[in-house]
Amino acid sequence: MQNASANALVPREAARPAPMADIQKIAQHMARLNVAALPRNYELFHEAIIGLNAGLAQDIAALGPQPQQPMLDELGLKYRLVGHCGLAGETSRNEASRMLRDVAERLAEGLKHKNTFARACGAILKSVSGQDDQSLAAFLSEVDYLTASLSTVLAAEMEIGAKLQDDIKTLETLERGISAMQSAAIADRITGLPNRIALNRTIADLYEREEGAAGSALIMVDIDHFTDLNDKYGTQAGNKLLKKLAGLLQKSIKKNDFIARTEGDEFALLFSNVGMQDAIAIAERLRASVEDNLVFATSDKTDRGRLTISIGVALSTDAATPGQLQANARVALLAAQSNPRLPVQAFGR
Repeated sequence: MQNASANALVPREAARPAPMADIQKIAQHMARLNVAALPRNYELFHEAIIGLNAGLAQDIAALGPQPQQPMLDELGLKYRLVGHCGLAGETSRNEASRMLRDVAERLAEGLKHKNTFARACGAILKSVSGQDDQSLAAFLSEVDYLTASLSTVLAAEMEIGAKLQDDIKTLETLERGISAMQSAAIADRITGLPNRIALNRTIADLYEREEGAAGSALIMVDIDHFTDLNDKYGTQAGNKLLKKLAGLLQKSIKKNDFIARTEGDEFALLFSNVGMQDAIAIAERLRASVEDNLVFATSDKTDRGRLTISIGVALSTDAATPGQLQANARVALLAAQSNPRLPVQAFGR
């Protein structure tokens, strides 16, 4: 294996553009469409352009040259993007808070009616007990007043009870919606695997354990020339390949291991209780399994129709933080992409 250190890294021309180039490309596209520079809009266009989501790109194009923000937000929810799910979740929480404030106000109003009735009862009882010669007409008048007051209290109670039942159902619906959005925010829409956010959380949890993060390996997998495959065979075929690759990679992990689709053509696997030798062996088996099993139909006789991948490996023992672990794995991956003859590279080895 070649040493995949940062100093020796010289990526090939076909490697993924630098993050700054991605940002500039997205910003230019948004500026042409006169789209507001909001974080959730950057995420939307990143998924369409950098994430190679042709369906989303077509939907954005269908909105015309100056898409309105509500339309963009609808697309973000449709494609379950994190920023838009978070926005919808915040809206749902605000709605729930508003409903709870309304409930509190109605209960306070109901309590006011009860206190008024109780004071009326006390006043009439005091009046009756202090006037032995009170006329029947006066007594009946006071009883009528109490009856009217009681009717008001009971009507208010019934109204509050009915509204509370409706509010409970609405709150349950909001809760289910928030839960669904939270789940959607950490799941990849095409493969069903966890996404980059889920990976970040998993690695962060790994480093927060009392025993530390030592003994884990992060393996990053990138499909070679996936953009060319999409252009040549279409997005639908590309999505099928992603699903097949996801299924194949998922079969390679154990119960305590983790897999995520982190970008359009990139996956990450986190293995526990492995050293570098074992991690490299796992990576080599993954590469061989993909090349042996993922074959797609092609009319080009010079094209074998086989999927190839590049793999970068990094150990948690070589990284003090979650961010450094991912950076090390990416350095190794870029080194593998730059040398097709050595498609599996390990950081620092």
